[in-house]
Amino acid sequence: MSGRADRLLAGTAEPGSLLRALHAQVSAAPQRPALHSPGRTISYGKLWRRVERVCAHLCGSWGVRPGDRVATLCLNHDLQLAMLFACARLGAIFVPLNFRLAVPELSAIAAHAGIRVLLHDAPHAAAAAAVAAAAMQEPAAHAPIESLIDRPAPRGARLPAPSRPADEAPLLLAYTSGSTGQPKGALHTQAGVLANARASWWAHGMTRDDHILSVLPLFHVGGLCIQTLPALLAGAQVTLHQRFAPDGWLQALAQTRATLSLMVPATLRAVLEHPGWPGADLSSLRGVMAGSSPIPRAYIDAFHARGIPLGQVYGATETGPVSVVLRLDQAMARPGYAGWPQPEVAVRLASADGAEVPDGEVGELWLAGANLMQGYWRQPDHPDFRDGWFHSGDLAHRNADGCIEVVGRSKDMIISGGENIYPAEIENVLLGLPGVQDCAVVGLPDVHWGEVPVAVVVPAAGADLRALAQEPLREALAGHIARFKLPRRVVLLDSLPKSALGKVLKPQLRAMLEMSSG
Repeated sequence: MSGRADRLLAGTAEPGSLLRALHAQVSAAPQRPALHSPGRTISYGKLWRRVERVCAHLCGSWGVRPGDRVATLCLNHDLQLAMLFACARLGAIFVPLNFRLAVPELSAIAAHAGIRVLLHDAPHAAAAAAVAAAAMQEPAAHAPIESLIDRPAPRGARLPAPSRPADEAPLLLAYTSGSTGQPKGALHTQAGVLANARASWWAHGMTRDDHILSVLPLFHVGGLCIQTLPALLAGAQVTLHQRFAPDGWLQALAQTRATLSLMVPATLRAVLEHPGWPGADLSSLRGVMAGSSPIPRAYIDAFHARGIPLGQVYGATETGPVSVVLRLDQAMARPGYAGWPQPEVAVRLASADGAEVPDGEVGELWLAGANLMQGYWRQPDHPDFRDGWFHSGDLAHRNADGCIEVVGRSKDMIISGGENIYPAEIENVLLGLPGVQDCAVVGLPDVHWGEVPVAVVVPAAGADLRALAQEPLREALAGHIARFKLPRRVVLLDSLPKSALGKVLKPQLRAMLEMSSG
């Protein structure tokens, strides 16, 4: 690359930093396509020039300095990725906001993060202005994200010197979905983000020959850090969709010949229910990874029947998120399992008193490793992150060969008459029954048993509702699970309350049911 490009690196970081990892790909093949997005293809060389330009704008137009928080509120956009790398150069912190949240929720996050600059796309201009007015630090700045390339960068903008070694600098502030309460900000360093990329390369066997079809939102570490960012650091190609649509995903496979993609249960279901699925050309795919929440066995079987391994990535916003992986070459032999820990993470299955449980017994999944967050923003003593261990709240057991299966959430576990019931066991069977489009199982108080399981079912279009009534449904389940696990009540709803990535908001669902029965 030119001396101009090298000046972007000057004084930035020691070898091995995130920015140098991208620069290595730029130097090796500057004309190689990096990002395909609607209306444009960006080479690695052009991506690097965009990073330079974004740096100049952030620094010269808005005075961004090390430690400042820079946010985006938009559908997936290639400039979000350029901004992340620009923040790495400046020592600033990138904050991708969830465009599905309401303005009061966004304002609360913006205030908590102390955002200095907010870049937005056209559909979210009004929301961005409201958030800026309500919650941002002075000077409150918000602007269209396209302004980073639509107008010349300020001349003479002096990039600030790093305030600390780049690898130790915070880079990404990702807010959790809030499925268990108020959103929390997980703060990740450059070193942690790069460690997560190494975990992703291992998880996928990813090389520069791969082509990633990226459709999940970049405001979440799943969409950003499981495949998209690691692919750019590996020199691979990324086709970035603004948002997921099942027909768009199927068409893109045939057009781009993508080799890898990442899905969640809701997007898997949408693809499987699309009329184009049976005849879709999947021949370029060497596998699909899934995450966010347990994957129904029926979805796994449907992909495996087409010869496409459906692997799984287990993790959380706090863990990078690539922590436990069912790799593609193991997927068909261990369907439904979370898999094995990636090489740079340690796993502990702990009892209620923190003691390690033996193989085969259920314990809470604790994680520690290079790709974990530095901590929660403004919450240094949060109980979920202690002594370097993230307490996931997920319950799992480990086989003798180290393979891990997640069986549910500790807060979701139902104790009925002294017996532990894991909702995921019931949900997986329910999803395999005719007429069930979606479901969730929660525990409600019971005078005699303490708690009892209640099944909430979303009927499929045209389903026979008589078969989904309480007694017929219990009979259909009886041959698959123990009688004490059978739901004591069945509720039919049009939809389930869910987070942005399709996780059922069980506290909200439980409150709805308690109110309706109270």
